Amino acid sequence: MASLSLCSAHLSSTPSRSSLPTSSLSTPLSLLQSPITRRNSSIFFTVTPRQIPQSFPTSTALVKCCVKEPLKVMISGAPASGKGTQCELIVQKFGLVHISTGDLLRAEVSSGTEIGNKAKEFMNSGSLVPDEIVIAMVAARLSREDAKKNGWLLDGFPRTFAQAQSLDKLNVKPDIFLLLDVPDEILIERCVGRRLDPVTGKIYHIKSYPPESDEVKARLVMRPDDTEEKVKARLQIYKQNSEAIISAYSDVMIKVVLADKASPVQDNWRGIPTRLNNIPHSRDIRSYFYEDVLQATVRSIKDGNTRLRVDINIPELNPEMDVYRIGTLMELVRTLALSFADDGKRVKVRHGALAGMPLQLAGTRKILEYMDWGDDETLGTFVKLGAIGGKEVDEEDDLFILVAPQNAVGNCIIDDLQAMTSAAGKRPVVLINPRLKDLPASSGIMQTMGREKRLEYALTFDNCYVFRLLYYAGTQYPIMGALRMSYPYRYELYKRVTEENGKEKYVLISTYSERPTPDQINDAFSGKSR
Repeated sequence: MASLSLCSAHLSSTPSRSSLPTSSLSTPLSLLQSPITRRNSSIFFTVTPRQIPQSFPTSTALVKCCVKEPLKVMISGAPASGKGTQCELIVQKFGLVHISTGDLLRAEVSSGTEIGNKAKEFMNSGSLVPDEIVIAMVAARLSREDAKKNGWLLDGFPRTFAQAQSLDKLNVKPDIFLLLDVPDEILIERCVGRRLDPVTGKIYHIKSYPPESDEVKARLVMRPDDTEEKVKARLQIYKQNSEAIISAYSDVMIKVVLADKASPVQDNWRGIPTRLNNIPHSRDIRSYFYEDVLQATVRSIKDGNTRLRVDINIPELNPEMDVYRIGTLMELVRTLALSFADDGKRVKVRHGALAGMPLQLAGTRKILEYMDWGDDETLGTFVKLGAIGGKEVDEEDDLFILVAPQNAVGNCIIDDLQAMTSAAGKRPVVLINPRLKDLPASSGIMQTMGREKRLEYALTFDNCYVFRLLYYAGTQYPIMGALRMSYPYRYELYKRVTEENGKEKYVLISTYSERPTPDQINDAFSGKSR
């Protein structure tokens, strides 16, 4: 296995998406650079390819590598996702042997080899070449000396789970599995707009890469399989197969996400604000967090998720530290509700109306009523306030925002939550800073009856946004770092450092596909390899 040293404090820029309408990124998505020659103020730590960040939406992580063994890479992506461009760039930069099953088939057939002749029989009859023949060709190519010496890049293969299993039996395993994830509408636009020059074989695009002359334009043709209907059918087949492939290589997968150009994306994120222990925060910092939460929530709902959870724990939004911060938390709720209401959605904002409600949540309904909701008709028409429960769900409701639902002493809110989510059906339900752990009953005894079912239900909500400041155990000063996750990106662990001029900044030191445990966080801060 190749060993990598990751400098995660820097990101090398690439052209903005606005300048790349059908854009393949112009720098390779491979994650290696030349061996380390010097160290600067960047933070270095050693990882294996299993721990490389999964999502690079607009830029390439600057990874400096000492490769002890030739690198083995697989790349996968839907038609028109940019595999060809990326393969060319990766091969140019790192000298890997590029292996494409299509090229292999054509070469074997033209050479008249035994495998080629078998494949030719199926190709001439219009049938798919059986997996065993393709696997045999791939295995033979990987066994050649140049692939062993220089490493290899397997382009668009395996395509099915059965093929992945066959390669695994032959001990063909990648160090990195690159998955190019591009929205369907962009893929369709790329395919439908493609044109082929039958004279030169060159590919153009009517919008993003038009021909250089009227003469070339006049002879361009559209490939038969580039119609919208056929592209959608190919994408459906690809998705069905890719889900199984991802499960086979999830431990070494790097998912490169190209977001919809119309959507706010991670490249607009400016980094973590400083001096977060000083409250009240400025309006600018508050607005920054509100927008960060909003965009993650919008992306998650757009992807079809319906049970969402926002966990944001900073002093300004934490009424447990200061009850006056409840107003700031309500500001966040208002931002979310108004944004969806502006899109014509009918939003129900709900809070847990329980006896024994914690002091910091008392009076939330009144606070929300007295807040400025803009248009006089917004509150009461597009945004309605109320309590949590199944009877609070109406047919015209589009979305539900539940403010800090939590169990109180002697009261469990999960039954009311379950009733409400059941009534909501497939409509989105967003929990803001929920506290769903069991608390003692009024007699001081833990609520054991049905506890497992309640905790199981609490886990059905997926985090779409997490931000938590990190301190030494039992303290709230100084800030040691922060943990952030904004859907659909990975969990990011930051360390707070003080620069020579006395200013502070947050430096990315590690990323995780799932929420890291305290031990993993401690290991990352102490520099231990995971």
